[in-house]
Amino acid sequence: MIHFENELNAEQVAIVKNASGPCLVLAGAGSGKTRTICYRVAYLLEQGVAPKEMLLVTFTNKAAKEMTERIQQMTQGEIRLPWSGTFHSIACKILKQYAPLLGYSNAFTILDSGDSVDLIKQCIKLEGVDTKQRRFPSARVVLSLISFAKNAQKTIEEVLDDKYPKWLDFTDTILRIAQEYEKRKRLANAMDFDDLLTNMLALLVSSPSVKERFAHQFTHVMVDEYQDTNRVQAAIISLLSSRHNNLLVVGDDAQSIYSFRAANIANILDFEKTYNTAQIFKLETNYRSTPNILDVANCVITKNTEQYEKTLASMQPHCSKPELHAFADTKEEAEFITETIATLHNEGVPLSQIAVLFRAAFHSQALEVELVKRNIPYEYRGGVRFFERAHIKDTLAFLRIIHNPKDEIAWNRVLTMQTGIGPASAQKIIHAIKNSEEDISLETLQECGSLLSVKAKIGWHDFMNMWQSVCNAKQEPAHMIDALLESKYAEYIEGEYVDYRERLQDIEQLATFASANDDLHTFLTEVTLQENFTIAQAQKQQQNNTEEKIVLSTIHQAKGLEWHTVFVMHMSQGQFPNERAMGERNGIEEERRLFYVAITRAKKQLFFSYPITSQRHMVMNGPSMFLEEIDKRLIEEFHFGGSTVFFGNENDQKSLLSFTDPGDDIDNIEYIPEDEPVWSRKGKTNFLGDINDF
Repeated sequence: MIHFENELNAEQVAIVKNASGPCLVLAGAGSGKTRTICYRVAYLLEQGVAPKEMLLVTFTNKAAKEMTERIQQMTQGEIRLPWSGTFHSIACKILKQYAPLLGYSNAFTILDSGDSVDLIKQCIKLEGVDTKQRRFPSARVVLSLISFAKNAQKTIEEVLDDKYPKWLDFTDTILRIAQEYEKRKRLANAMDFDDLLTNMLALLVSSPSVKERFAHQFTHVMVDEYQDTNRVQAAIISLLSSRHNNLLVVGDDAQSIYSFRAANIANILDFEKTYNTAQIFKLETNYRSTPNILDVANCVITKNTEQYEKTLASMQPHCSKPELHAFADTKEEAEFITETIATLHNEGVPLSQIAVLFRAAFHSQALEVELVKRNIPYEYRGGVRFFERAHIKDTLAFLRIIHNPKDEIAWNRVLTMQTGIGPASAQKIIHAIKNSEEDISLETLQECGSLLSVKAKIGWHDFMNMWQSVCNAKQEPAHMIDALLESKYAEYIEGEYVDYRERLQDIEQLATFASANDDLHTFLTEVTLQENFTIAQAQKQQQNNTEEKIVLSTIHQAKGLEWHTVFVMHMSQGQFPNERAMGERNGIEEERRLFYVAITRAKKQLFFSYPITSQRHMVMNGPSMFLEEIDKRLIEEFHFGGSTVFFGNENDQKSLLSFTDPGDDIDNIEYIPEDEPVWSRKGKTNFLGDINDF
């Protein structure tokens, strides 16, 4: 028998023993929610509830496995929960029994994302999209908007208007493609991942006997990470728990950060309205982070208006305050982070216990360069390393064919991305170029184009637009990259990728990196060294998987993880919060929740940093609004070169005195008036203004 009072805190015991009826558990970061759910299961087993009567739903296979293993340990391996798993696995299990009621056979196929993209491509081809008029969204983009519409329970028209306005002119065509996609899946007796959920809901709604069977069987329904559920998932849970009303959902509205996947924060915020007899429990005891870190987290999240109020309290001893560092540009920010990582490692902090988090993938580029220079191994979460990304390789390929027209590999890459140009057509052009005795000119390429079919000439026209843009630019790598971004290549990126904005930002960051070199050959050589190093490093890590390495990760990918030391970098206005979020309804609040998630990943040490300017254009960004919302007494502020920058009012002497280091002479603080609200020590340079003011 488990002694719950000895193994859990009072908040957890209350949930484990008293969570009957509809219950919402607001579980703060690091508060032991998984532990609480597992003990609740163990308690129910002790009370005589059969394993088959419990439905335990999680979001990932990893979480489901972790919970199952914990429960088996607690019960000495005697208990197995047949209805524990992800939403999709539970839905699949039920549909395998009742698919014929929806017109499928029991042996239906589940399409993975690659299968779905291939099927959408067939539907686009069947529709006969006229690519001569305008580039049509790729199969991946079409699949993404269809998926979002299903999970958000919206029409495709609504999704296009809200998320993909660029493609509104193609509404009728996309609707026909979506209909054909559904038709072909039916004919193939196949479902994609989204169908598992939508068909599960359709089954429960259209077949009262099936709904009643499972609603009767599941006397207790428990859902983890409820803040991440979409409307379809919430409806499924509501139906399955409708007979006994013992629904326990666990989540944290302060960590709801996946609206772009159709997660609906209203599911958790409106829980009491949906279930008017609901009990509300809170887990506010944090076992992960120091009080100093939690003070900042609590301060940040209080600025959100749509939330359940809770205050995390730490069980850890006090440690150093989180630090805020401002730098002149991204290079200096990266140098500081790299040097600090090296120092921490020398002091005994394992590399695997250090993470650098960022809002967008392109923020990591300068840091990756510095880590390579210092030979510090790193693991990249949430994508691939900067110089290995497809669009970065595309961009470099254009520069390579300008630098070396005989570069067959680069030619093949830039040609096969074009509409209608496959490997065979590309080889015709490459062969003609390699056999040309003259330099590659406009006339030479026009002659090459005459070798192509009518369909391939469509793509060739786009290529010529890109090629001429790069050739006509000032022959410095940064200007050439800018020119490519202003050509039809940007249109290609927008049509090809769902996350096209982030990819375009990646390329802009590459231009910033290139601005340090006026010579194309030097730049390409440096990039090649970066690529070769990362490949060699990856191979080394494959051979020695025990090698420690730091983690670089987008904040979205870091949710649920923790590290001894966390750096949150590139905290500049316009970068975090994301500019796009500024114009979206509730966008700022979700960005603030994302910042809260970043803060609460840290256990002992936390660093914030931001560049005052971009290295290339000297655009003055200033700190993120989220940094300015933090009570200055909760953090230590440091600025490049030992200078102190204060964003505030000239008359705010109290804030100024609390901001400056002990012993600072107030007369040695200079105020830069009007549009540059900065305090800076005389003799140090911290300029926030217009480049023309220099």
